[in-house]
Amino acid sequence: MTIAPAVVPSGAEAAEWLPDGPYNLAGTVGTLRCGAHDPSFIVQGPDHWLAYRTADGPVTLALRQRGSLNDCRIQATAWGPGAALALGSVPRLLGAGDDWSAFDSAAFTATLPELARKGRYLNPGLRLPASGRMLDTIVRAILEQKVTNLEAKRSWRYLLTRYGDPAPDAGGLAPAGLRLPPTAEQWRRVPSWDWHKAGVDAKRSTTILKAALVASGLERLGSQPGGDAVRTGLRSVPGIGVWTVAEVVQRTHGCPDSISVGDYHLAAYVGAALTGRRTDDAGMIELLAPWKGQRQRVVRTLYASGFRKQAYGPRLSPEDHRHR
Repeated sequence: MTIAPAVVPSGAEAAEWLPDGPYNLAGTVGTLRCGAHDPSFIVQGPDHWLAYRTADGPVTLALRQRGSLNDCRIQATAWGPGAALALGSVPRLLGAGDDWSAFDSAAFTATLPELARKGRYLNPGLRLPASGRMLDTIVRAILEQKVTNLEAKRSWRYLLTRYGDPAPDAGGLAPAGLRLPPTAEQWRRVPSWDWHKAGVDAKRSTTILKAALVASGLERLGSQPGGDAVRTGLRSVPGIGVWTVAEVVQRTHGCPDSISVGDYHLAAYVGAALTGRRTDDAGMIELLAPWKGQRQRVVRTLYASGFRKQAYGPRLSPEDHRHR
């Protein structure tokens, strides 16, 4: 895999990353997006626009896939003080370190359930991204604790729109409304009434504030290899448990094994996909045990197969407490 200079628009820096094998940009980085209306990650046609902060400063990053699934390049263009640093980390962000060779071996594939084999066949370009962006990912995961996806996405959008800064200027090319997630200091300045307006209860907002207080230490975890040290560091923040740790390291470190124990839907989904019956967390862990070390990849390929579990009863409707 290589990254090479590319044609540079005025005021920008650019490079091209050449994946070694099949690659799908949208399928890979989609997990980093907090819903279709995420102000920090906007998809506009073939372009994926991201805004975030680096150690050198903020960056606006545009990603575009050119070529076919099996012979493509990813064009990366960046604006802002963090442009050079962002371009240097593009391969990791896009899953360059995510090695599926053992998973794709004939011997391992033969052990997989039919749906996982189908999902991998349909999505050979899927990789697990590694953003290294700890605080942004931690805040998003905390917002998703114990609420519906719809509620968490709304909270993220509201808080970024109100407290995030505009993304670095991209010469008028970036979509309107692209914003940076708040800094640790900006998170700490969110008043109690705006947490309430965002639909975030005191328990979750308190956990976010505790993470913001130790943000510099958490960010250092982003450059470490994923493993027990990263998990221990995350668990040192009161309010961050095993579910949140798994949700974070899946995105920050491209962890191929972490599964979200305690998720409202996941155990039932895995049980239905593998046995035709729903199960609980203990049952899910038992079912996935034969593929320990690759369990997150197994889960991703199950979802990629298109399988959906049967729904029972009415969907959970979020309650709006903002005007109470």
